[in-house]
Formats: sequence, structure tokens, C-alpha cells
Amino acid sequence: MPASRSYDPLPSYRPVAGEVAAGWAAPVAGLPRGPLVLAVDGPAALDWSALADGLVGALRAAGRASEPLDVRDRYAADAHERLAAAPVPADDPFFTPLSRADVADLFDSPPRAGRPEGDGVVVVYGPGAALCAPDVLWYADLPKRYAEAAVARGALPVGANLGRPAAPGDLVRLFYTDWPVLDRHRDALAGRVDRWIDVQDPAAPASLDGTAFRATLAHLARGPVRTRPYFNSTPWGGQWAASELGFTPQAGNTALGYELIAPEAGVLVGERDGARVEVPFQLLCVEHPGELLGEEVRRRFGTSFPIRFDYLDTMGGGNLSLHLHPRERYMREVFGWPYTQHETYYVTAAEDGARVLLGLTEDADTGTLRRDVEAAVTDGTPLPVEEHVQSHPSDVGQLFLIPAGTPHASGAGNLVLEVSATPYLYSLRLYDWLRTDASGASRPLPYEHGLANLDTSRRGEDVTKDLVQRPRTLRAGDGWREEVVGALPEMFYAVHRVVVAPGGAAPDDTAGRFHILNVAAGEGAVVETGDGRTHDLAFAETLTVPAAVGPYVVRAVGDAEVRVVKALVVEP
Repeated sequence: MPASRSYDPLPSYRPVAGEVAAGWAAPVAGLPRGPLVLAVDGPAALDWSALADGLVGALRAAGRASEPLDVRDRYAADAHERLAAAPVPADDPFFTPLSRADVADLFDSPPRAGRPEGDGVVVVYGPGAALCAPDVLWYADLPKRYAEAAVARGALPVGANLGRPAAPGDLVRLFYTDWPVLDRHRDALAGRVDRWIDVQDPAAPASLDGTAFRATLAHLARGPVRTRPYFNSTPWGGQWAASELGFTPQAGNTALGYELIAPEAGVLVGERDGARVEVPFQLLCVEHPGELLGEEVRRRFGTSFPIRFDYLDTMGGGNLSLHLHPRERYMREVFGWPYTQHETYYVTAAEDGARVLLGLTEDADTGTLRRDVEAAVTDGTPLPVEEHVQSHPSDVGQLFLIPAGTPHASGAGNLVLEVSATPYLYSLRLYDWLRTDASGASRPLPYEHGLANLDTSRRGEDVTKDLVQRPRTLRAGDGWREEVVGALPEMFYAVHRVVVAPGGAAPDDTAGRFHILNVAAGEGAVVETGDGRTHDLAFAETLTVPAAVGPYVVRAVGDAEVRVVKALVVEP
């Protein structure tokens, strides 16, 4: 029987056809001789001055004359105005639609760099540097969690937003303008970058040459892969991930666990004890959508990875806000995301008496709800939540389905595995228990958006019948079974559970569509693929099984029954 192991916060994969280089010396030594224009592109939020100083210093140490050129100095005066999408309503303080602008919109005309003399190098750097038609293109990256952590500290620096060099960093701008614009730009460059550079430590960057970078993406897109997990802190956060998984809370708790949220997730590449680069998981979708997603899923979602797995940790914490998510048409027309945010909660652990709020009560009245929400916002009057929304016991192993428009919240004392559609930036909060931040300010509540999306049909007994389903066996064999624990006609994905007895092995097949697996109970599992790859999966870990894998086996680890939550697209 395979040996069990503990949760791994830094899963890593060896590169293919190359090695990860540490520092600037090796990348500089690999540059072609002769006059050269080197472009280093990347996101706005990284420390470009430190990068330029390190790279130029390494070039000069190698005996090559070097001239830095900051492409941000070439931006048009109104660049920031060109990028942002107009919110609806125009004075909306909470959300904007996702920007559809391009990095080229930052410029009146494409940036250009003169050729140096002799063996010199002009280093063009900053977001949009690739547009200068360089001889060599590098891409420097900093995972998005760094900007999010800076926001949580109130320390997003001046110049952290695209086209706003003198303005303080702005969170709304980051989420809805910078990231969509820069992600599209990065995705378009991935197939031709000559080197991928990770600058999490600007003094000691790690990098992978373009050939090895693309070969590694191709390999990862065809086999089981974990993304690098991390936890954020929020006002309602708990302590489970700190006590059970060993995460160090950023601000006192481990509220939101990013197991697999494709727009922000990264895959670590490199030797465990050596230099590693973190490459965006999204690039596996961009470069190999058919292999990762499957052709049917790709036709529906393009290169957007449509399902996410994350943890909501309120063990020793507080209630989440009462909120809901935009319905399909509203999400497309107002916020610009092509599919909406259906969610589910799978209860992995719960304290005695823990609850989940979900769906309207039978007698809920929207007019009364509006008045109570407004009274809470304007007068600080506590909202009588359970007069409007049902409260359900948090039984471990229970799945709660949360279609768009359904009010919900995970209560205190829960560890919830949230299996959801990927959109994650539009939580329409109605009530936040009158919590305030360190300065005494209340959390913003976009309740008008929330009330506009409230599905009044999800109420009374229909909530229990439709959204709190009982498991049904889909298939079974010797020592294993697969159950459907939640599915609805309007939701494009389903949540299953694979239950494997000690020493047992459950056969499965992606059948042309990716699977996501999470060990929700038991010591762990080993996933074995038809091409001979094996991947360990400990309790609480999440694994993507690409469509290209085909047949595979989930083998139980340890002396107890293993329960694996599985999600897949069922309606492309």
C-alpha cells in the first residue's frame, strides 16, 4: 500500500528540456552577440526599477554596454483613461466591467528603440515593451498574490496600476482593468518569449529559457498537476489552515484558500531544493486548450478554465457576508464576463452547531428585505438574517448548491471546500454583520446589484429539495463507488464523490473533459495514469487531471476510507 504523506504547500515539477537558472548572469551569458534590442515585458505591479538595475548591472559586468529604456515613459498622457471599461451605473463605486482594451492602447504609436553600437544592448522594459519589435523578448512575472497582499496591508504602491505612474495603487483598477488587459497581453506573448523570468525575489530572479518553458507547459498540460496553494486573511477568517496545514496567517487568520483559481494560480517548476519559477496555470489553457480542457469544453469556454476550487475557513472565525452572485444575463451585459458564478459548498469540517445560510425563507418579502438591508447600511441596525434566509446544519460531507442569484453565507465554524464556476470578482454583498475595518469603516456593500440579481424562486421547501441534495450512486465496483453529490440543470458542472475503501482502487476516465480532484476525507490517494505517471494527493490537496489523460486510477492511501471530491463539466 502506498505510504501517506502530509499536505505539500509547495508542489513542484521538473522542467522539460532545460534547467531553471538563478540570477541574471546565466540569462545574460546566453544572449546573442552583436548589437541587440532586448525587451522585458510584464505586469505593472512589479518593481521595474529594481529589475532594470539588476539586469543592466549584469550586462555591464559581462562587458556589454547597456542602455535602459523605460517604456512607461512612452505612454500616452491619457493612457489610463483609454483602458478602463465604463461601469454601469456610471458612478458605481464597487465594480467595473472587465476591460477589453489592449496594451497597445497605452501608446499613441508603437514604442521604438534605436540600435546600439558594437556589442551593446538596449534594454526596453515595462508593460508593453514587447511592442518595440525587439531582437530578444523576455517576460518577467510576479504572481498576483503579491499585489493582493499589498492591498490587504494598505500598501499597494504608487504606479502599481497601468498608465498611472503617479497615482496610488487602486484595487478596483487592478482587478477589472489591469489584470484583464495584462493577462491577454501575456497570453499572446507566451508562444514566442525567449525567457520566462520569476522576480518574486528581485535580487535573485529565477528563469527558464523559452524552449524549456514551452516544452514544460506541454508536458504539464497532459498529466495530473497541482497549483501552488496559498491563503489570504479576511475579517471573517478562521484558523483551520494554520493549525492543520501549517500555513502562516498573513493577518491573523487563514480565511480564503486558493487551491485552484485559474486567473491567479501558478505552477512551480524547478528542483525542490533549487531555483524555481512559477508559471501561470492559465498558460496551460492558452497553449494547450484541447489537451487540458478537452475539445468540447474548449468550444464552450475558449481558453478560460471554467471551474475553481478554494477553501473558506471560518473555524474559529466568523460568518461570511450574506451575498449572492450575478445571474447569467447580468454577468454578461453589466460586468462583461461570458459565463456566471454558480457555486457549491462542500463541508469538509465543522464545529458543533455550525450552519450554512442558503435560499429564501418561504415568507421572505423582497420589499422588507430591502428596507432591512438599507437600515443596516444607513443606521447600523442589525439585519434579522434568518427572517429572510434559511439556516441549514453543516453536516460534514454535505454539498450545498448555490446557483447564481441565491443568497448564501458560510457560517462560523466551517471549513468549506468551494467548488465553483471560475468568475470570482463579483460578490454582491447584502449584509456583513455590521463589521468594521481597523479604521472603523464598514465594508462596502453593493446591495443594489445584489437585490437586482436576487432569485426569488429559490425559497421554502424547494431549497432543501433542490439545493441540499442526497448522494446517489453513479457507478460502483469492488471496494469503491462514485456518487453524484450535486447537480442542477442550470449549472454547467457537477460535483461527484469517489469513495475508496482501504487498499482499494477506483478506475476512471476523463473521456475528453478535465477532472478536478480533492481529498476531502482520509489520508490521501495516488493517481495513476495510463502513460505511467503517478501523482500523490494528500488530504486537502487539489489536483487537475487534464482531458488528455484519458483512463486513470485513484488508489486509496492509509487504513481509512478515502473520499475524493471530483468536479467536471457536464454541459459544454
